[in-house]
Amino acid sequence: MEQLTVQQLGANAKAVAGTLAAASPKQKNDALAAIADALIARTPEIIEANKVDLENAVRNNMSKAMQDRLLLNEQRIAGIADGVRKLIQLEEVVGKVESGVIRPNGLRIQKTRVPLGVIGIIFESRPNVTVDAATLCMKAGNCVILRGGKEAFSSNVCLTNIMRDAVKASGLPADIIQLVPDTSRESSNQLMKLSEYLDVLIPRGGAGLINAVAQNATVPVIKTGVGNCHVFVDASADLEMAVNIIDNGKTQRPSVCNAIETVLIHKDVAAKFLPMMKAKLDEHNVTLHGDSAAKSVLGECVLDANEDDWANEYLDYQLAVKIVSDIDEAMAHIAHYGTNHSECIVTKSLENAEKFQREVDAAAVYVNASTRFTDGGEFGFGAEIGISTQKLHARGPMGLYELTSVKYLINGDGQVR
Repeated sequence: MEQLTVQQLGANAKAVAGTLAAASPKQKNDALAAIADALIARTPEIIEANKVDLENAVRNNMSKAMQDRLLLNEQRIAGIADGVRKLIQLEEVVGKVESGVIRPNGLRIQKTRVPLGVIGIIFESRPNVTVDAATLCMKAGNCVILRGGKEAFSSNVCLTNIMRDAVKASGLPADIIQLVPDTSRESSNQLMKLSEYLDVLIPRGGAGLINAVAQNATVPVIKTGVGNCHVFVDASADLEMAVNIIDNGKTQRPSVCNAIETVLIHKDVAAKFLPMMKAKLDEHNVTLHGDSAAKSVLGECVLDANEDDWANEYLDYQLAVKIVSDIDEAMAHIAHYGTNHSECIVTKSLENAEKFQREVDAAAVYVNASTRFTDGGEFGFGAEIGISTQKLHARGPMGLYELTSVKYLINGDGQVR
């Protein structure tokens, strides 16, 4: 792939944005099918490139959880390709008429969905994001400039080349998908300032990355991903259910943003519940960081929790545990330390369930279900670009609809004002 500057990438994307925006649903779907087929056909090539990243990860003492986040194998590549094929089945969003009105003067006004244009995405170690982001943007009619992290650079280059080849073979311009050819801080800063060409910038990764982009970008930013997610076990909770929800939320895949990081437990059930929870989490060697009340129940196996533990997105087999007096204390803790991502209450009380969902400020608020469902695929949106934790212009899993804007089409017969 030619080594282009960030400015050149932006100019290339802008030059072909109109072509992609005007492409028919069939043209886009044919390109998506070509990408899915190419990912399967070139799986050995992807695995070889991924091995380079994994070897570097081991050399750099990357955690096992983060290595898992980086890993690509035949099964995961097949899953990525399947996700692309699922996009083909999704309803076309571009051109959809949302509403219309005929004004008293006879003007006919239609509100229609249009692509955002050129989207920049800065992300960290998960190489599947390279394909998910590029294909979702393309389905919504957007060109994309990807800037991945150094941890997955070899994988990202390989995946991008495969997608560009497939897109070109299908008849659309290859430059609708581009990768920033280095992972330097300078290239990231340049992308943040690329206002001439980028319509929006989406960071996906840890709090440090997201905050750096939000604070330094001159391009409009949609913040995604930081997930300090909580489960509150209410006094009326089905305790077996709570154990299963916490186990799933923490251990099914701890390195993702919708995994839980803190459990809050009502004081009336703490003595019974904590040993049940610990016995289950011990199967995965989860380290607990707790307050003095939790330590008084479980003993010295619980590490002393400090202020950082309540705010920490561990992304690992670690969990903070706190005993609270009631639902109001639990919600106050979430309001102070949460990241507006996904929060859960386990309860049999309809009153408390409704109160929790009404008053907790997060993109997704659950009653008696794992936070791991906060996902575009699980919500039926197909692949997602990320989980937005802000309120403008999108919130929660960002699918096709959230990657479009609106245009008003007005038709008249000579009206003047």
